[in-house]
Amino acid sequence: MNNLIDIQNQIAILQKQAEEIKAQEFNKTVDEIKAKMAAFGITVADLEGGKSRPRKASATKSVNPAPAKYRGPNGETWSGRGLMPRWLAALVAQGQSKESFAI
Repeated sequence: MNNLIDIQNQIAILQKQAEEIKAQEFNKTVDEIKAKMAAFGITVADLEGGKSRPRKASATKSVNPAPAKYRGPNGETWSGRGLMPRWLAALVAQGQSKESFAI
């Protein structure tokens, strides 16, 4: 029957084996990563940002954005499309009308 000392010795042996395997596979794994980075044109800067690559401007922003229809007291603007911005929602909640901020 195994006792605590035997089990702890087995754990130590297995941990040593795991470290040896990791050391053997490290260089191979680094080479595979470098090859994939080269194939996809990935740089270290891409990895540090933690974000995906930026999309083309045409995919993220409209060439002709909608003109602003409302202007807040601090210069904020809103086109009237999408959700009402927080600054305008707060002012409307205070009893002011949305139309009073129309441009």
